[in-house]
Amino acid sequence: MSEERRTPLDVLLTEIRACRACEAVLPLGPRPVVRAHRDARILIVGQAPGARVHASGIPWDDASGKRLREWLGVEPDTFYDASRFAIVPMGFCYPGRGASGDNPPRPECARLWLDRLLAELPAIRLTLLIGQYAQRHFLANARKATLTDTVLAWRDFGPAVLPLPHPSPRNQAWFKHHPWFESDVLPELRRRVAQQLA
Repeated sequence: MSEERRTPLDVLLTEIRACRACEAVLPLGPRPVVRAHRDARILIVGQAPGARVHASGIPWDDASGKRLREWLGVEPDTFYDASRFAIVPMGFCYPGRGASGDNPPRPECARLWLDRLLAELPAIRLTLLIGQYAQRHFLANARKATLTDTVLAWRDFGPAVLPLPHPSPRNQAWFKHHPWFESDVLPELRRRVAQQLA
């Protein structure tokens, strides 16, 4: 792509992918994983890539991603079409392992890049907030006391935002104990996604 035909978003994504701000504290080194296009109508905000996604460079390229695509009712070809889905985690690089799973996303990404990136996505009509870190950032004081309460109150956030739990296999007990998520939230999620993809 010639320099004059590169959009501001292309330039920004190149900057993000070259970011080394957290290099000293990332156990596997920096590898920002993000996808975006100015025409995308659906924004998926997760937490941070896992080790498998770090290795492949493909967002949601793991068991969590398989479940997420099932929730959305979309095939991989659609999911990975950046002109349909922008995939922007709260932390762009794998943060390493903690005591009970992966570490939280590095806070530097949101400070350095998030507002600039969102400003280049004018077509977004539906934002899916996956997990507590995305919900804390985007919903701020509107979020409830717990992730469960926030997801349960999904109707409170209007037609353009939907808070979701993380689709990780580690959350199997949560799905079992909250059957309303499958019966009430998932059909609404699929309806909103289909509406934006139509």
